[in-house]
Amino acid sequence: MSGGYGQTADGFDQGFFQTNYAGYDDQNQNAGYDGGGQQQYVAYDNRGQQQYTPNQYPAGGYDYSQQQGGYPAQPNIFTPDTSSSYAGYTQTDGASPMGPGDPNSFEDEPPLLEELGINFDHITQKTMTVLNPTKETDASILGDGDLAGPLVFCLMFGSCLLLGGKVQFGYIYGIGGIGCVSLWCLLNMMSLTGVSVWTVASILGYCLLPMVFLSGTSIILSLQGVLGQILATLSVGWCSMSASKLFVSALAMHDQQLLVAYPCALLYGVFALLTIF
Repeated sequence: MSGGYGQTADGFDQGFFQTNYAGYDDQNQNAGYDGGGQQQYVAYDNRGQQQYTPNQYPAGGYDYSQQQGGYPAQPNIFTPDTSSSYAGYTQTDGASPMGPGDPNSFEDEPPLLEELGINFDHITQKTMTVLNPTKETDASILGDGDLAGPLVFCLMFGSCLLLGGKVQFGYIYGIGGIGCVSLWCLLNMMSLTGVSVWTVASILGYCLLPMVFLSGTSIILSLQGVLGQILATLSVGWCSMSASKLFVSALAMHDQQLLVAYPCALLYGVFALLTIF
C-alpha cells in the first residue's frame, strides 16, 4: 500500500498507529537463572535493545535477594517483655513494683480517716470525759481540734428539738459560732500559751452532749415547769463544768477554772432557753 493508514511496501511506514511504546509492545522476554540461583528477567523492545532487568528493579520495591528460605523475615513482635520499670524500679516476674521500704509504697500510707482528722479513739475519750467530768484526760488529745464529734452532737441537738416541734438549726449554729469566737478571744487573753479557734469549737461542741439529753427529754416531758427548770439548771452546770475542766487541762490554767466556767455557763444557758421555750 502506498497511502492511507497502514503499512507501506517497504514495511517502515506505520501511519497513524505506532507499535514502539518503550518496550511495552512486541517485547521479547527471556527468563533464566544466574549462577547463584537467582531468577533473572531480561526484556527487549522490538529493536533488540535491553530495557530493564527486574532483578535490579524488583516488583513492589522489595529485594527478594534478602529472603531466607523463600519467605521474607518477619519481625519478632509477639514475644512479651517480662520486665517493666516503674519510677526507676525494674520489675521482674513475681516481684512487686514497690516494696515495704519504698517511700511510694501504699503500705506506709496512713488510714483515710486519720488523714481526714477523724480519730475514733480521741472521740471516745473526749465523750467519756464529758460524761464523767472527774476523769482525767490527756492534754495532747484536747488540742487536736477535732470537729467530727461536735458536728454530730449539734445535729443530734437540733434533731431532738425538731422532733419536739422546734426548728432551731439556724440559732444553734449561729449562737455556737458567736460563742466560739468570743471564748477564743477571752482564752487567748487569759492564757500564756494561746489556743486555736478549732480547739475551742471542739471542746464546746463535745460539752454540748448534756444539752442533747435535755432536748431528748423535752420530746417526752414539758420543760416549762419546775421540773424543766431543775433539769435545765443541772444540764447547764454539767456542760459548764466539763468545758471549763477541758479548757484548763489543755491550757494549763488550773487556778482559773471558775473564771472559765462563767462564760461557758452563759453560752450553754442560751441553749437551755432554746430547749425550754
